[in-house]
Amino acid sequence: MKKIAAFLLIAGVCLTQACGNGSNNNGNTDSASQAAGTDTTSMSTDTSAGTSSISSTPLGKDDSTFAMKAAMGGMMEVQLGQIAQQKASDQRVKDFGSMMVQDHSAANDELKRLTSAKNLTLPTTLNDKHQKEIDDLNKKSGTDFDKAYMKMMVDDHEKDVKEFEKAGNDAKDPDLKSFVMKTLPTLQKHLDSAKAISGKK
Repeated sequence: MKKIAAFLLIAGVCLTQACGNGSNNNGNTDSASQAAGTDTTSMSTDTSAGTSSISSTPLGKDDSTFAMKAAMGGMMEVQLGQIAQQKASDQRVKDFGSMMVQDHSAANDELKRLTSAKNLTLPTTLNDKHQKEIDDLNKKSGTDFDKAYMKMMVDDHEKDVKEFEKAGNDAKDPDLKSFVMKTLPTLQKHLDSAKAISGKK
């Protein structure tokens, strides 16, 4: 009897462990499935947020010209912002430079995705005119740099806002027009900030 009781006890323990392991394995499988499901969902969301919603219709001549000019200006704003973060003596100017790098990098990336879908290659380096402006500013330091940089930012963004407003009315491509209208408030915010720092109205 004792042997039978001992056998039944051991068998019961083994059976309980087997069931426990089985349920744990199922739990792990379910967790893995859920994780995989979550990953798949986020991947599909990321994909849909990319170039899939942009049509591959090539840009017309005027739209292409605007996109190339916007890309060149955006690159310059990023490089100038990086210089301002290093050389500015006023913390507000440094912070403005940081905002330029962040906002214009994001806009540049979005414009690249748009034009890539439409088979338009944007410039990757500045032209001589823009490079000279950067080189001239880079020679300044301290408060001289701060004044020259902020004056340049006011002038540049006044032009940018006008050009984007014009493109918002004239652009033929709906994807480009959407980009323009999305970017315009950011440029206006940059202009307002530049004027405030410069003490202009």
